[in-house]
Amino acid sequence: MTLKIKINRKSVDSMTRQITDQLGSLISSGALAIGSLLPSERTLANSLGVARNVVRGSYEYLEKAGVIQREGRKGRRVRSKTSRKTTSRKGVKKAAKKR
Repeated sequence: MTLKIKINRKSVDSMTRQITDQLGSLISSGALAIGSLLPSERTLANSLGVARNVVRGSYEYLEKAGVIQREGRKGRRVRSKTSRKTTSRKGVKKAAKKR
């Protein structure tokens, strides 16, 4: 799976925040369907040319926000809207700003 995520290294926003915002947008727009498996931390980090802990931070934030869920060794999936703590894109972005 190829995600349309772009990192701007000159941005004032951290790379973790950029990934979090873009994943949140893809999920809220439906580009990433409910139940879709996300790429592993290592796979996404390699494709973006960033450190694995950058992707891990983004995934952990989205997990805490209830947007994605970890399924052990299977990886992480997009959660259904009914089981989310934060359902709107604005909610994800607002929570990301608190970080």
